[in-house]
Amino acid sequence: MPTTADAPKCYAEIQGRRMLDWALKAFAEAGVTDFCFIGGYQIDKVRADYPKFTFRHNKNWEHNNILLSLMHAEDLMADGFVCCYSDILFTSDVVRRVLVHPAPIALSVDTKWLDRYVHRTQHPPDDAEKVTVNNGLVTRVHRGIAPEEAHGEYTGIAKFTSEGAASLIHHFHKAREKHDGGPFREAAEFQKAYFIHLLQEMIELGVPMAHADTPGHYMEVDTQEDFELARKHWSAK
Repeated sequence: MPTTADAPKCYAEIQGRRMLDWALKAFAEAGVTDFCFIGGYQIDKVRADYPKFTFRHNKNWEHNNILLSLMHAEDLMADGFVCCYSDILFTSDVVRRVLVHPAPIALSVDTKWLDRYVHRTQHPPDDAEKVTVNNGLVTRVHRGIAPEEAHGEYTGIAKFTSEGAASLIHHFHKAREKHDGGPFREAAEFQKAYFIHLLQEMIELGVPMAHADTPGHYMEVDTQEDFELARKHWSAK
């Protein structure tokens, strides 16, 4: 607020272009042109402005979180997919890095993440979705990782092949069956879980997760301060 008072967050304009349009540009330049938009708040504006999208409506968006929102598109996942948050800026190179990675599941990780936190007083490193890695695989994805121990920050972009998507779907339903109506990992209740909660659950159950590193070329816009920093510093070059 106030930027999102009457429009979805992804409509915030950076350098004369909506964040959503920056994402579409990056995906298109990497060869991805088939989009599903999962939304709740102000979704009718997106429907009107982007009629070529496939839409999945998270009607209960005020009471759930990223994980349940993503799984509204479960019926479209079978052939594999790339997912991303809608409040981030990234280049086509970031997308290409996850696409070309041979692993069934590859998480995009910004290895220069601390450079962006120098001026982010409203979003400290403690709140970053950080990862640790070993031998090419993510060993942990968690906000509680100490910054000095982190390999980088998960950007919110991830690639799942058909095999990876099947694993995600299986473990989502397994977790929901076990935890629905109660807490799940750090979430007070399952419907409030973040995507990284399920990713970490899968890691601990032995599901291999690769990392596709990017040295920057990514920004998160989580606060009004981030918005102003992005307007000043973002470049897709």
